[in-house]
Amino acid sequence: MSTITATRAPYVRTPQLAGRPATVRLTRRGRLVVFLLSLAFVLGVGLFIAAGSVATGEAGTPEPTRVVMVGTGDTLWGIAADLADDGDVRGMMAEIERLNALDTAVLDAGQRLVVPVS
Repeated sequence: MSTITATRAPYVRTPQLAGRPATVRLTRRGRLVVFLLSLAFVLGVGLFIAAGSVATGEAGTPEPTRVVMVGTGDTLWGIAADLADDGDVRGMMAEIERLNALDTAVLDAGQRLVVPVS
């Protein structure tokens, strides 16, 4: 008959981190997943908020306007001053710039401007 002898492996003590809380370390892939999930969440919230916007399929009432031909020596200030009944020349200039999508106040002779009817 044979005998079996059992031996124990030596006990190895692992150092404990006394007083330190457990920390989570993310790999590069984990950081990418967290970033993409955060981005998806932010986009979802943005779409949810944007879904509440209200618009109609019908056009509003058009502003009454007329076309003015710019003459030699005319300025936007001069045209706006002629049209502003209440004396708000700067407001009229802003309105003319908005109606004509002007980037600057520089006008060319022969240019046609859409101006509000006063």
